[in-house]
Amino acid sequence: MISGAEKMDSGCRNKNVVIVLCLICVYVMYTNIFFSNSAVPNPLPPHPSELNFSYTNLHDRLITSLKSFRIKSRDVSELRFLLYGPIGAGKSNSILIRNFQYQLKEYYNYCYYLQYEKYSVGNVPFAFYDVMGLEEGQYKGVHKGDIISALKGHLPNNYKFKTNAPINADNRRYIDNPTLNDQIHCLVSVIPADKISMMDDEVIQKMKEIRAAATKLGVPQMLFLTRVDKVCTMTQRDVAKVYQSKKIKEKMMECSGRLGFSMNCIFPVKNYSEETRPNEKLNCLMLEAVNHIVQAANDFVKKISAH
Repeated sequence: MISGAEKMDSGCRNKNVVIVLCLICVYVMYTNIFFSNSAVPNPLPPHPSELNFSYTNLHDRLITSLKSFRIKSRDVSELRFLLYGPIGAGKSNSILIRNFQYQLKEYYNYCYYLQYEKYSVGNVPFAFYDVMGLEEGQYKGVHKGDIISALKGHLPNNYKFKTNAPINADNRRYIDNPTLNDQIHCLVSVIPADKISMMDDEVIQKMKEIRAAATKLGVPQMLFLTRVDKVCTMTQRDVAKVYQSKKIKEKMMECSGRLGFSMNCIFPVKNYSEETRPNEKLNCLMLEAVNHIVQAANDFVKKISAH
């Protein structure tokens, strides 16, 4: 049984990941990196799992990759990413970055929420969408039908979820003929590393059905494995060792086995918790994940626009 306090606390979890993603975009802008409509995108830098690399060099290459980014479709003004996952996943980390604290102020007012939330930062051409968490039980948590409707572009911004009645064409706010710009361009599953083993089979099944719908639509899918420092003391001491950790690899393999993700679509990340200033190694993990979902979404809109 999940208590009300646990629901409220876990309701912040996906939002924290969204905030981190927004902070990455803020960080990009604060380092004088602006997105050009004429630049040619660079290939992604090597995966951190490869040995003998410099985090400083990787950080610079990841930033360069974002700097040269442009959307590959004239029909799309911003790439849209939907983050979803289970509720009751545990205590979320608070995010405190002194330089960007004012950016977070508005987000902390509503941790446990019941509507389809959009987050964007400045002139960065990305939009991150957040939803209620999935729960065990037919009428608990966000309805899988609403997530599938969001994927297709039928869900309007700030739509208030009803756990027992997913949106349908009879709803006056239902988007009847969504454009490519209304649709989700990449689906991101958010799973806490320390909770994957305890996730209920019913929640896993809901996630599989949502993934199946996304696959049918051709929408690319990635997984962010959060709270990696909670399952590995080596990573807790030095997040740069995340890809050297056998425990983290076991958790990635467990996610792969239970949810069907290939290993190269799973990205271990860590939210800011005790840190009070930007951490280059921690940023690299999220920057790498952001680069991959951006490239995947960009390839998707290019492919759809070509038809």
